[in-house]
Amino acid sequence: MWRHVASNALTLFIVILALVAGIVAWGKKQYAAPGPLEQAICLRVERGSNMNRVSEQLAGMGAVRSPAILRIGASYSGKSGQLKAGSFLVPAGASMAEIVDIVTRGGASTCGTEVVFRIGVNSTRLQLRELDPVRNRFVEVAAFDPLAEEAPQSYREARAEADTRYRLSMAEGTTVWQVVRALEAADFLSGEIAAMPPEGMLAPDSYEVTAGSDRGALLARMEETQARRLAEAWQERAEGLPLESPEQALILASIIEKETATPEERPLVASVFVNRLKRGMRLQTDPTVIYGVTGGRGNLGRGLRQSELRRETPYNTYVIEGLPPTPIANPGIASIRAAVNPADTAYLFFVADGSGGHVFAETLAEHNANVARWRAIEAGRGGN
Repeated sequence: MWRHVASNALTLFIVILALVAGIVAWGKKQYAAPGPLEQAICLRVERGSNMNRVSEQLAGMGAVRSPAILRIGASYSGKSGQLKAGSFLVPAGASMAEIVDIVTRGGASTCGTEVVFRIGVNSTRLQLRELDPVRNRFVEVAAFDPLAEEAPQSYREARAEADTRYRLSMAEGTTVWQVVRALEAADFLSGEIAAMPPEGMLAPDSYEVTAGSDRGALLARMEETQARRLAEAWQERAEGLPLESPEQALILASIIEKETATPEERPLVASVFVNRLKRGMRLQTDPTVIYGVTGGRGNLGRGLRQSELRRETPYNTYVIEGLPPTPIANPGIASIRAAVNPADTAYLFFVADGSGGHVFAETLAEHNANVARWRAIEAGRGGN
């Protein structure tokens, strides 16, 4: 009898073990299987939240079928206590295992609100953007000029959120004064700017920052980037350049930057100035004269006067020989590379062609004909 009971108990135990093993295998399969989410969503995990709360949140959003399996799977994988606060993009069909990895791996938020502070040559603009998870692209919510306009309520609300991301975008051709003035108006930054950096030594680029980042530290980061770019370009410079130092290369690069925004033209513009320097010809470039008038403090807003073109200043390249004493803007890497590796041409002149680019010439006669065509284009536009 006891043998029979023992045999039945053993059989029952084996059945239970098999059942448990089957349930575990099924749970693992469910945990790793594609989820029911038909479209990507943006999941916001509040600071102080836990996996129980997040699992119910995900179930309510239709991202998981079983909050319990997600919790068990997170616990089994040792990730329950690694939950990170932030806003995270959960793609369509994401499995519970993938979702747990997304909300525990750390790093910056992958969706939600982004503030983009754009420092341009002609304006400064702050954009407030939200990620559309379905299209995986940002949509502008608000935009304003932080130097002249009051911040909208939507921006003030975004500033109060801990997971709002910040990015500063600095355009090529801005001056140090423009950048410093803009940074002083960026209320998500902190700290005083002790001194103006040297002109030309701030690298145009996109910089990720966090709320409360120090302005001085950000400027130092920009300077370090520009110094590295300049040093690398100088090491790869062409032979026979009429430039004595990386600093002179930066000056030339800044002039190239202000003369053309067309990438393929930069080596050609560089060749004109290099050819002129080699021949001892004056550079005769308006942007340097304008910098001498404005000191880099914004745009001139009008044409140059004849008196300004004749006045002798350190930046009037119609009057002085060679390069001006400093850069006239912050050049981008393409202009720096063009300055030290110009195109191999015999060009000595260039003028606008009416389509946003320039036409180049080797002789004064060719140049005069090009200038006449440009003036005719300008006259025609004025008549319209």
